[in-house]
Amino acid sequence: MTALRSLSAAPFPYRRNSLNMFRLVFAAMVLFAHSFYITGHGIGPQLNGENLGGWAVACFFVVSGFLITGSRHRTGAGDYILHRVARIMPGFVVCLLVTALVFGPISLLIEFGTLRGYASTPTTPAEYVWSNLALYINHYDIGRTLSTVPYPRAWNGSLWTLFYEFACYVLVWVACAWSLFRRTLGPVIVLFLLSVANWALISVAGRLGLDETYILFSKLSPFFIGGAVVFYVVERWGIHPLIGAASIPLALCCIVLIPHWGGQIGAPLLAYALLYLSAMIPQPAWIARNDISYGFYIYAWPVQQLVELLGGSQWGIAVYMVIATVLTAALATVSWFVVERPAMRRVRGRGRQSSVPVVRSV
Repeated sequence: MTALRSLSAAPFPYRRNSLNMFRLVFAAMVLFAHSFYITGHGIGPQLNGENLGGWAVACFFVVSGFLITGSRHRTGAGDYILHRVARIMPGFVVCLLVTALVFGPISLLIEFGTLRGYASTPTTPAEYVWSNLALYINHYDIGRTLSTVPYPRAWNGSLWTLFYEFACYVLVWVACAWSLFRRTLGPVIVLFLLSVANWALISVAGRLGLDETYILFSKLSPFFIGGAVVFYVVERWGIHPLIGAASIPLALCCIVLIPHWGGQIGAPLLAYALLYLSAMIPQPAWIARNDISYGFYIYAWPVQQLVELLGGSQWGIAVYMVIATVLTAALATVSWFVVERPAMRRVRGRGRQSSVPVVRSV
């Protein structure tokens, strides 16, 4: 982590940074924020109208925007989309199956003492898995399960963001098919500004008759595209320590001082700040080798619901969070070693990544 110790700009250390640890921290922030909902203790701490889980998701998106845009530049169109599917879908599908085949029956036994009707009561376990299989979450409930908890009938309130993340992957996939987009900074800046203007209009003028899917994509996509902007900047000029240090308070000022769309307009600053910090702050070697943040994110909510169902919050919300964190980390580790890493290795072993030129001019 010495590349940025001087006062001159340096290339981003792709192989020696702490982004795995940062993403795990963001996933833990989501668990922290959701703990208040799930245990019936309100919405928890907020910053400018958004809880900490929402800001953690924003951080996920800006980091993904940076990394995924880089992936698109280093791989051909086919390999890129295959890698993206391999990173998200195996863990996601297994999480749906574990929820339907393990968590759901446990919940029903705890609540009603029987599994009678579990396979046939709408929403059935099969319907839960099948209807959510394309990443868009149509059903959060399974039968009569989770009927007695403070946040009832919702098995995974985190998975909805994955659809919008993958939509951003597709956006980058398509945009980078245009050679001018791959080689210059201008088009991605224009795309970013349009995305922010779109969200600012919705924030000020209201929904304008638009559906929830469009609203949520409009809210999250500027963060992802802001991370893409920073990829082009960093590839051309590197990370400058002074700019990195300045980006931290500037990003916070945007978030705190600009209502509704401050986080979106400050997304490039947030991305730059996180990249700078990840290059400066070391992470444990085990976390550097093993990225359990995705598994932590997708398993946290159902684990939290089961812990609440078993009375885990009766010892206080702090103890509840510790129990949920330990159990979630254990499941995330199993997901990484058994599902996620083998799937990615299998796909990436198909062949070497193709080399695609990156930014050359503004």
